[in-house]
Amino acid sequence: MKKFYFILLILLTLATSVPVTPAAAASGSSEWLDISNLSQGIVGIQYNAPQGKRTKLMITKNGSSYTYNLFASEPNESFPLQLGTGSYKVSILENTSGNKYKIIYSDSIDLSVSDPNAVYLSSVQNVKWSPSDKAIQKAKQLTQNANTDKEKVTAIYNYIVSNVKYDYALAANVSTDYVPDIDRTLVSKKGICYDYASLFAAMLRSVDVPAKLVMGESSYVSEYHAWNEVLIDGQWVTIDTTVDAGLGKSNKAVSLIKNASKYSGAKYY
Repeated sequence: MKKFYFILLILLTLATSVPVTPAAAASGSSEWLDISNLSQGIVGIQYNAPQGKRTKLMITKNGSSYTYNLFASEPNESFPLQLGTGSYKVSILENTSGNKYKIIYSDSIDLSVSDPNAVYLSSVQNVKWSPSDKAIQKAKQLTQNANTDKEKVTAIYNYIVSNVKYDYALAANVSTDYVPDIDRTLVSKKGICYDYASLFAAMLRSVDVPAKLVMGESSYVSEYHAWNEVLIDGQWVTIDTTVDAGLGKSNKAVSLIKNASKYSGAKYY
């Protein structure tokens, strides 16, 4: 488990520490950067990452950066612009040696959205979903009789904390480029905190409830952690399906909404 949390910390550190060399290709290419869904607060990346070469996407705004891995098996991916209205720099980076990278493509985007919560309804790399997914079909089934967002949240929350178990073997052996797969988590009924948070966020987004996947620290666990913030009745509340699944299986009392003061988010997706 400690290995997994250490890896999460490495991934977050990379978001602000990847050194780069000057651009090796002209910026502004429309072939690799898709802004057709910019109104939803997301950008698409269309890039065939070379096999065996570490390739990353870096999104930066006002000194804050988010870094993601790009994979040869996924040439078309969507990523959030979750830092609000303003100018973003989007860059594709390729590893040269050690932890050094060179810029392959780079461009600037001006974002102006009428609904800042729209980004938390979208499908992005680490909260990836489509209507055909088994997890999304399950979300529709669970919420078919729900009349309010809170009823939707409660139905999906109850299902996850009752059916998904923590995967200690995965936590001990997870790779640095690990990305959740919501159907894998649903079918196997096990996962690490990253899987819990991704599954919960994806299921909620699919039924029009804005949800964030958050990474950071919590007094409920001793290592780095992932959980969710969910918009209910106009207020963002903290929900932790990983912790509550563990408490429930130990026959300990749980509550849907956690005390936000016990959590400190470092990254929001």
